[in-house]
Amino acid sequence: MKQQIDIKIVDSWPEKEIEELYRAGGWWRNSYDSSGIKYLVKGSFAFVIAEDKVTKKAIGMGRLISDGVSDAYIQDMVVLPEYREMGVGGMIIKTLLNYCLSKGILWIGLIAEPNQDKFYSSLGFKEMKKYVPMKYPTEE
Repeated sequence: MKQQIDIKIVDSWPEKEIEELYRAGGWWRNSYDSSGIKYLVKGSFAFVIAEDKVTKKAIGMGRLISDGVSDAYIQDMVVLPEYREMGVGGMIIKTLLNYCLSKGILWIGLIAEPNQDKFYSSLGFKEMKKYVPMKYPTEE
């Protein structure tokens, strides 16, 4: 299956396909305006799409938020359910990691969704002991 998947860093992508990926991750709200997706993609340090070469549709994504100098955070990593367990997520993460390393960025972090820590550990990530992820409590 991996031979039918293309992983690429993009500057733009059809907004409806990105919206579908955000929905698959459970991160999209009906109140959101999909026209903002183009700014989200362009505002990322790197935005990676996994494309099914046959259908030419986005089947996964991940992005980096970074200053481009010292630190980077992997965010919005998702693969459509029907493409999971095929190595697509690992390909996306490796592309993001390689991009950071090629730019000299050595501190690369993320916050894993529940039950995804084994996936990220298999790719070399380690739990940050004594650190607590925090979020400001805004209305969602």
